[in-house]
Amino acid sequence: MRLLVRHAIRLFGQENRGGVAPEVSPIWRGGFRLKATTGSLNLATASVQQLEPLEKQVERKNSPLTDTFGRHHSYLRISLTERCNLRCDYCMPAEGVPLQPKGKLLTTEEILRLARIFVKQGVRKIRLTGGEPTVRRDIVEIVEQMKALPELEQVGITTNGLVLTRLLLPLQRAGLDSLNISLDTLKRDRFEKITRRKGWERVIAGIDLAVQLGYRPKINCVLMRDFNEDEICDFVEFTKDRPVDVRFIEYMPFSGNKWHTERLISYKDTLQTIRERWPDFEALPNGPNDTSKAYAVPGFKGQVGFITSMTEHFCGTCNRLRLTADGNIKVCLFGNKEFSLRDAMRNKNITEEQLVDLIGAAVQRKKKQHADAAPLLHHHNHHFLFHQAYYPSRLQLLVRNYSQLTHVNAKGKAQMVDVGAKPLTTRLARAEATVQVGEEITRLISANELAKGDVLTVAQLAGITGAKRTSDLIPLCHNISLSSVKVQATLLKSEHSVRLEATVRCSGQTGVEMEALTAVSVAALTVYDMCKAVSHDICITNIRLLSKSGGKRDFRREEPEKVPEVE
Repeated sequence: MRLLVRHAIRLFGQENRGGVAPEVSPIWRGGFRLKATTGSLNLATASVQQLEPLEKQVERKNSPLTDTFGRHHSYLRISLTERCNLRCDYCMPAEGVPLQPKGKLLTTEEILRLARIFVKQGVRKIRLTGGEPTVRRDIVEIVEQMKALPELEQVGITTNGLVLTRLLLPLQRAGLDSLNISLDTLKRDRFEKITRRKGWERVIAGIDLAVQLGYRPKINCVLMRDFNEDEICDFVEFTKDRPVDVRFIEYMPFSGNKWHTERLISYKDTLQTIRERWPDFEALPNGPNDTSKAYAVPGFKGQVGFITSMTEHFCGTCNRLRLTADGNIKVCLFGNKEFSLRDAMRNKNITEEQLVDLIGAAVQRKKKQHADAAPLLHHHNHHFLFHQAYYPSRLQLLVRNYSQLTHVNAKGKAQMVDVGAKPLTTRLARAEATVQVGEEITRLISANELAKGDVLTVAQLAGITGAKRTSDLIPLCHNISLSSVKVQATLLKSEHSVRLEATVRCSGQTGVEMEALTAVSVAALTVYDMCKAVSHDICITNIRLLSKSGGKRDFRREEPEKVPEVE
């Protein structure tokens, strides 16, 4: 069935040169620009649906890109860089922001490998974003190599448009299908004030060049009260003689740790403003996964869209995934859960099948709809961090600290680490804990007058037993044959406390720091249990590893050790 469908598509492509919808930019093939009519495209789509509806349904249901709510994710946004050549005042400080080291970002080879994997699993559209994707020197080559992926139908970019007049023709020759251009004002002076850079003329020239080359660019405009609301009708007028799609994006009014709606201009308010000037401003049909509500003034060459992420979310039809510049997959723009595909790829023991499992695990955790509240962000950078996480051409630099979790498999399930390949060595670990017992209990321990007996001796025995039972108490710890466990319990009279130290040794393939920590923890709890009849004002503190050796990463705490006061 699949071969039959591909053959039908191939035949359609031969009979209707071009095979792209009017919404999609034409591409160059052998020096000729190709277009298709709306009618012929609809015919092709209908034919495909008639040929394999059941197979497609089964394929999507079983795909790792289909979540628990039946949403199949066929659209991937890839951030190529964290860098940007503008400094928009609502987005980041004039001096910029700290960037991650280059080694933490995806390489070109890693980007293309992930693109191939996602396409193989069902992604049919990729949009390249940033930061500003055009600051990446190899963007033309990236587009060209992505377009070589057989099943990928569309590659687009989201850009601020500053260098389009120089790059757009090479990008089109590489196969670029579509482009979104971020532009929040049509006024030169306001543009320079907002962006802290010159270049308004270049952006407008880039838009006009895109139209001349046959594209139908989308112009993304973030509306904000007391900022650019006076330009709403100017942007609509911009569509009169240009076949562009101006899209008004609702501003996400997050400040500090609360939502503030003072600057939010809702979709309905914007619609009312436009209809006061153009009463016949009419709605157009929308596709099943469109995030923009389409409208147009009759007779205008272009159209207007509304992205209502705040007032009318579109989570139910969301088919988008995001890949950050440092290789984290985000299944929801508003979510704070990310999985590091970069770390997984750089682990030589991870197969491509396991990588696909990790992607599937991330998709399976996608919620039905995004939360009503945004994550808490640092006060000084909240506009930059949150703004860039959403608005299409902005820098996506969220504060993250992700690493591959060795105790979690690619499907997100808990697992025990396989230590079979590790060398057999002598492993040694030391840990300590302190129990602050107060003056009265210190006196009773010293005189051995507690009703439950000899606290220090019982604590020592409990610590040894605890070390030997570590694998029973901590689920993912290995059951290790210990060669030695020593627990020392010392009464520090002047500090009114008991200091506990454990030394654990084994000959094996994994360390014994957990056994040492368990020993002092159980010993400390035993001290508490034996003394609580006198007072509950007892504090267990300072449980920590002092040293470990014999493994891949030895450790020694660098601080002077206290000399205990011996009883």
